[in-house]
Amino acid sequence: METTTNNLGTFRILFIVKGVLNLLISLIFIVYVGFGAVLMNVNEPEFHEFNPGIIVIIFGGIGVLLTVAFGVVTLLAGKYIAEARNYNFILVVAVLNCLSGVLGILLGVFTIIELNKPHVKALFDRNLPARAA
Repeated sequence: METTTNNLGTFRILFIVKGVLNLLISLIFIVYVGFGAVLMNVNEPEFHEFNPGIIVIIFGGIGVLLTVAFGVVTLLAGKYIAEARNYNFILVVAVLNCLSGVLGILLGVFTIIELNKPHVKALFDRNLPARAA
């Protein structure tokens, strides 16, 4: 009988690290929101009707929401890899990680390759919940 190994433990750790890095990146956007708040309070005569601080706060807030959501989803994927369940969720998060820089591309591509191995698919299939008839 041949034994097959998988790298799911390594990918679990890498997804956790990537999720924490995404959460740390959200701190940059929090600073951006703070800068926008300071900019709003500047009483310059050229800011009569339009205050650019509002736009800075909006972009910073959107950045915080996106990075925190992406960080949480990536951490959840790491949890699900450890439990070998939610195959499709992990696959979607791996594809989304391909949109987030070099580390995300490498993590996403190698995760997709690992998830498509037959013995890994069989492992996830064994952990499917039983459906009610």
